[in-house]
Amino acid sequence: QVEMVESGGGSVQVGGSLRLSCVGSGYTYQMSCMGWFRQAPGKEREMVAIIDQFGDTKFTEAVKGRFTISQVNANNTLYLEMNNLKPDDTATYYCAATRLRVGGLCKWSSAYWGLGTQVIISS
Repeated sequence: QVEMVESGGGSVQVGGSLRLSCVGSGYTYQMSCMGWFRQAPGKEREMVAIIDQFGDTKFTEAVKGRFTISQVNANNTLYLEMNNLKPDDTATYYCAATRLRVGGLCKWSSAYWGLGTQVIISS
């Protein structure tokens, strides 16, 4: 059974930093893409950052230059380094992994998801 477990959330002040971690288990095959998503209260879940099997990364515009995504242990540990945090970054952050790519794009419809870790940025 595939499991994704996030950690590292917390409460920090504006301008602070956090590093989120995600460890995947229960699989030996390679995931095509892994990523971080977030959902703020009253809003839809949105992609924050993704990394594919080739190491290519993609970020939502709001976090470019502030967040870094990295992957170690080939396939099962994912990090999100978040710097210069802003109140709008407040959300529950979810880790996800998917084997599915269509036309080169990562597809998350059948991804494995963690339960999330909460990030609160206070001013």
